[in-house]
Amino acid sequence: VQLVESGGGLVQAGGSLRLSCAASGFTFDDSAVGWFRQAPEKEREGVSCISTSDGSTYYTDSVKGRFTTFSDNAKNTVYLQMNSLKPEDTAVYYCAAYEAAGCLEADFGSWGQGAQVTVSS
Repeated sequence: VQLVESGGGLVQAGGSLRLSCAASGFTFDDSAVGWFRQAPEKEREGVSCISTSDGSTYYTDSVKGRFTTFSDNAKNTVYLQMNSLKPEDTAVYYCAAYEAAGCLEADFGSWGQGAQVTVSS
């Protein structure tokens, strides 16, 4: 399994970024792909998840209405569109995958290398 994130960067508060997670090595269209983030000196937290088999999505409360996750199964890629970014969204963002399960059953064991997102005030 290989997951490669891209699209991180520096943006001002209120701005937008789109992260990509390109996946290979597993059955992408029957999997759960989650986005997680870890800020300095904080624990890793789950941000969102998408079940690629049916497109169902889940979000942590702090990003609902601002972030959207979606998949392009033809490209084996999951995206995280982040709008109305806040300084507290600053973190390293990771994607993770779990094959043959939806988000509610996933036990994520495959992780990407991470992408830095920095939101300035």
